Amino acid sequence: MTIDSLCNSLADYLDFEQIRQVRRAYFYSEQAHTGQSRRSGEPYIIHPLAVAGVLADMRMDHQSLQAALLHDVIEDTGVSKRALTAQFGAPVADLVDGVSKLTHIQFETAAEQQAENFQKMALAMAKDIRVVMVKLADRLHNMRTIGALKPEKRRRIGRETLDIYAPIANRLGMYEMRSEMQELSYRALHPMRLGRLEQAVAKIAGNRKRVVEEIATSIENRLAEFGLKGHVIGREKKANSIYRKMKDQHKSFAEIMDVYGFRVITESVDDCYRVLGAMHGLFKPRVGRFKDYIAIPKANGYQSLHTTLVGMHGIPIEIQIRTEEMERMAAVGIAAHWLYKEGQDGGTSDRAHRWVRDLMELQQRAGDSLEFIENAKVDLFPDEVYVFTPKGKILELQRGATAVDFAYAVHTDVGNRCVACRVDRTLAPLSRPLESGQTVEVLTAPNARPSSDWLNFVTTGKARAAIRHTLKTRQRSESIKLGERLLGRALTSFGLSHDDITDEQRSEVLEVYSAETWETLLEQIGLGDRFALTIANRLSGELTAEAGDKPLAIAGTEGVVISYGKCCMPIAGDPIIGSVSRGKGVVVHRERCRNIAETLSDPERTVAVTWADDVQGEFETYLTIEVENTNGVIAQMAAAIADADASIEGITREERDARLSVVRIAVSVRDRLHLSRVMRRLRAQKCVLGISRGK
Repeated sequence: MTIDSLCNSLADYLDFEQIRQVRRAYFYSEQAHTGQSRRSGEPYIIHPLAVAGVLADMRMDHQSLQAALLHDVIEDTGVSKRALTAQFGAPVADLVDGVSKLTHIQFETAAEQQAENFQKMALAMAKDIRVVMVKLADRLHNMRTIGALKPEKRRRIGRETLDIYAPIANRLGMYEMRSEMQELSYRALHPMRLGRLEQAVAKIAGNRKRVVEEIATSIENRLAEFGLKGHVIGREKKANSIYRKMKDQHKSFAEIMDVYGFRVITESVDDCYRVLGAMHGLFKPRVGRFKDYIAIPKANGYQSLHTTLVGMHGIPIEIQIRTEEMERMAAVGIAAHWLYKEGQDGGTSDRAHRWVRDLMELQQRAGDSLEFIENAKVDLFPDEVYVFTPKGKILELQRGATAVDFAYAVHTDVGNRCVACRVDRTLAPLSRPLESGQTVEVLTAPNARPSSDWLNFVTTGKARAAIRHTLKTRQRSESIKLGERLLGRALTSFGLSHDDITDEQRSEVLEVYSAETWETLLEQIGLGDRFALTIANRLSGELTAEAGDKPLAIAGTEGVVISYGKCCMPIAGDPIIGSVSRGKGVVVHRERCRNIAETLSDPERTVAVTWADDVQGEFETYLTIEVENTNGVIAQMAAAIADADASIEGITREERDARLSVVRIAVSVRDRLHLSRVMRRLRAQKCVLGISRGK
């Protein structure tokens, strides 16, 4: 391609002045890249020109084409963004800057660099989604010319393209670009496998061509019979698609090649449904294999009717039915919406905007770029289910999504305050995967907070990021409060309190422990990363001290920074002792717990604790019960526990012999008195032979 051939192709949809600006950007880029060449030995300008050609095929606006021609000048030639702004205006300079890599920051790992680059691209997308269009075109041409690189680098770039860029193209509905990226990536990763598959496809090409022609003729005759206009296309299977299906679906080559695909392009939506009826009259449809993406489009705007039929001789036939407009949308995705005009921002689909907005939420809540890209990757591979709100609004979620994912999709605040849900008007577990067509209602409470257990079953990146962010914020707040209490208790050993500590002393301690703020130091104490007694020693100027006499009061509402030992399961009323555990805060044990013995020898890790007078909450403990093997024994014990106003958290049963079994029940109780009441109710059952509190 030359600049003249590019400009000639632009004449179909751009005016003279816009084409002149594109040409001017080319000559500027050519001069900036003078003396530079690609690994293949070609002049470097060939690459930005090819990138602009990719965007021209999608009929992108002149500013995008200028940015494509200039996209490497900031990174590779030393031309500043300010110089580009002066020459081509702020919009073009911003696009080029958004595409440029982060070359001036040193990263510890390649993964971190990839994550930072993707994060910067996502931030730029929020301002102007054309950034990602230029970036995708850049990556596509790099993949087309990847053969000049060493095999190891080809595999690395191929994997990155398969993991990040192809899914982004898919998310934006750019199926032709996604398909080519996937094919080129698989060739870089598995060249021998794809070569063998292509040889196998070539061997059966003649027979397949005959079958395809017969089926296509039958479809065309059926359309003519009903007076319907439609263009029939037999869809070819590419080697990478065959390989992926064989691997993912665990099918043989013959099973994959037995399915024939066709596409029918019609004039209107009404004709799409008429063609569908005609096809179902021609061949028998397979149950459960029809999808209406016209009435309910995919998240990226894709629309089509999909149906699978059983053709002649039992041959499976997959047919896609769509209009010309839908066909263009399926090919170039978001670019099909483009119509940039002077003085306007540009329009794009609502779904693309929504996805970019969700990316921004992920970015704001992520702890670092690696966490951001981890959450973003989840949303890059959507296999959607469509569910309804109680008011009838449709929400698309990825397959496997739960009511918690649904709640966060509605709004982050709804997710944070979610306590229960109704699916089709029936109470359902928050962890149950949703199915298409269900109506979901989220029940909330003002003081509710996300649970860390939710991270075990949520599937969307938005929900995962929001839960982690809330838990981190909550943990920090609670850690600071606990650290303040622990330090205050340690200071009493020296006859001091927080009010006695001067700003100068605090500054000195912060410098010693490399903490940015006093709150950061208190947080470290609360998490067990710093010891309160050591810091109190330094603040007081003394060398030694005994732990304070006043024990730390446990109210049961401290949150995540005070936990209870799983080894001994303490409950309110038990004699207890505290252990400072690094990263966890204070872990409360029963005084006779064997696991606390080692900690008791280290005064810095030992904390005197007691139950507060107004202790709240419920505590889990275990009961070991010997019972007779009679019918309904478990039901009897469950009823007794319920009568004592306690709840069962878990239950196991082990038969000792034909007459005797041992049942272990985890119960939630308020305190020791409550536990005594539960045990009395259980002893009253005739089937119970013995009961004890145990592990």
